[in-house]
Amino acid sequence: MSYDLSQLGWDEIFASAYRRFDRSDASAGRVLRADRGVCTVLDASGVTRASLAGGVLLSAANDPSRLPCAGDWVVLRHWPDRRVTIECVLPRRTTLIRRTSDKDSTGQVLAANMDTVAVVEPIHPEPDDARIERLLALAWDSGAKPLLILTKSDMTADPAAIARQLAELAPGVPVVPLSVRQKTGLAEVRAYVRPGSTLALLGRSGAGKSTLVNALAGMPVMPVQQIRDVDGKGRHTTAYRNLVLLPNGGAVLDTPGIRGVGLLDTAEGLDRAFADIAELATHCRFGDCGHDAEPGCAVVVAVADGTLAPRRLSSWRKLKREIEVESARQNARLAGAAGQRRRRH
Repeated sequence: MSYDLSQLGWDEIFASAYRRFDRSDASAGRVLRADRGVCTVLDASGVTRASLAGGVLLSAANDPSRLPCAGDWVVLRHWPDRRVTIECVLPRRTTLIRRTSDKDSTGQVLAANMDTVAVVEPIHPEPDDARIERLLALAWDSGAKPLLILTKSDMTADPAAIARQLAELAPGVPVVPLSVRQKTGLAEVRAYVRPGSTLALLGRSGAGKSTLVNALAGMPVMPVQQIRDVDGKGRHTTAYRNLVLLPNGGAVLDTPGIRGVGLLDTAEGLDRAFADIAELATHCRFGDCGHDAEPGCAVVVAVADGTLAPRRLSSWRKLKREIEVESARQNARLAGAAGQRRRRH
C-alpha cells in the first residue's frame, strides 16, 4: 500500500529541503509519534519504526529541541538488514515549544509543522482565563494560526454568550463552541483539517482533546477517560504526542494534557495574544512604557476608564515578567556555553 504524502502536507518546500538527501536507500517521512530513541514514521510505503542515527543524537546533545517530534518531516535510511534510521530532521515550518522544568531555560518541542494550533478549553465547569491567555501566547509564537475551541458546550445554557466573552481574551482568534455529544461545532473545526493541513490540539487533561480527535476521525483512534463531574478533570488520557491521519486527508496532532506551561522568549507571541494592550501601547507617551506608573500611559488610562479589564493587564504583566526572566536565563546559559568553548580552544 502506498501513501500520498501531499495529503499530510508534503509540498515543494519540504521536497526542496529533501533533495540533497535523496538516494536509493532513503525516503522522506513524517513522524507520527516520538518515543525515547525511536519514532513511528509514515513514508510513501507505509508505517515503520525508526531509530535515531548518531548524527541526530549528536546535534541534539546540546539542544534537545533538535530531536524529532510528532509532526516533523524526516529523512529515513533503509538498511540491508531491514533497520531504518532517522538521518536528519528537515527544517520546521512551525514549532510549538514550551520551557521545560529545569533551571537552564531549555525548550521542549511539543509539535512541529502544524498549520493551526487550537487551544482547547472546556466550558464546564468554568473556563480558565489565565490558562487561555498563556496557551494562546504559546500558539501565536509557534508561527501557526491560533484557534480557540470551547468544548462541552452542551453543558451550558448559552455557549454563544460565553464564546463572545472569551473572544475578548483572544483578539484576532476564531472561537468555536463545540459539543461532540450534540455534534455542534464539528464542521467548523473540520475546516481547519483539510487535506494537506495539520491541526494541533493544546489544553489541559480532561479538556476533551482525545474525544475531539475520535469525532474528527469518525472512529475511536484515541483512548478517553471518565471525567469527574465536580471539577471536570480526569487522568491524562494521552501520554504522548500523536499525529492522527484523518480518512479524508489532513491530520490532527493530539498532545498530552498540560498542567503548566512555561514560556520561553515568546515576546512576539505575547504581543499577539495581548493585541489589545499592544494597540493601546502605541499611544503611550514613552516607547518603552512598562504600563505601571509612567506618565502618559494609555494602558493605565484604559484600565481607569473601564476600557481594559484590570485582570487583563495583570495577566500581561505576569507573563511578561516570566518571559524576561527566562530570556535572561537563556542568555546566561548561552554565554556560559560559549565561554566553555573558548576555554577548550
